[in-house]
Amino acid sequence: MKIDILTLFPSMFDGVLQSSIMKKAQDNGVFHYNAIDFRDYADNKHNKVDDYPYGGGAGMVLMPQPIFRAVEAIEKSEEKPPRVILMCPQGERYTQKKAEELAEEEHLIFICGHYEGYDERIREHLVTDEISIGDFVLTGGELGAMVVIDSVVRLLPDGLGNETSAKEDSFSTGLLEHPHYTRPAEFQGHIAPEVLRSGHHGKIDEWRKKESLRRTYLRRPDLLETYPLSKLEQALLAEVKAEEKNK
Repeated sequence: MKIDILTLFPSMFDGVLQSSIMKKAQDNGVFHYNAIDFRDYADNKHNKVDDYPYGGGAGMVLMPQPIFRAVEAIEKSEEKPPRVILMCPQGERYTQKKAEELAEEEHLIFICGHYEGYDERIREHLVTDEISIGDFVLTGGELGAMVVIDSVVRLLPDGLGNETSAKEDSFSTGLLEHPHYTRPAEFQGHIAPEVLRSGHHGKIDEWRKKESLRRTYLRRPDLLETYPLSKLEQALLAEVKAEEKNK
């Protein structure tokens, strides 16, 4: 996957994308990125990219010209139009389903804004997607873009190095993930579930499914409203509800 990032602060991305799993993914050729300072595409002497909003008001607004020109320069050599993603608090709420959708693309362009906002013509005539990572406002789109890039890259083939890891994550199955335990079996008087140490894969799978349902029921019951429960899951969920009621 190719990822281009239009930003006023390209160096912000190095710490995240040049570390840990993201660095390994690049080293393995899973993806590569290019952080572009869109000031370089401004057509004025001082590389100015923002101006006062028409009609007055607080803050500065990013002008369309530098961003349009930057995207057009990137797209020149592309046979297939890339997805152009605007990081914006007014965008659609980001979800694992959206991450899975974006992971199917070959090329993504992220636009990271600052100041009061974007000239509306950027939204209307340039971008394909507007994304928000939550109902809060950041000083710029860079942190949100990092979150989206991380969540997408880990879904790419060989992105994690373990093909099953991403498939079992919370939200990927439609439910929250089950609890995990590792050595030692007993720690400060707290004992890891015996079933996980039994070696009985059928029982382990059922325990994990039940605890995934329990965690979802307790923490995100809204997810169960649209989740298609199998007959086994219906029975396990009924057990969970009875157990929680009797606590």
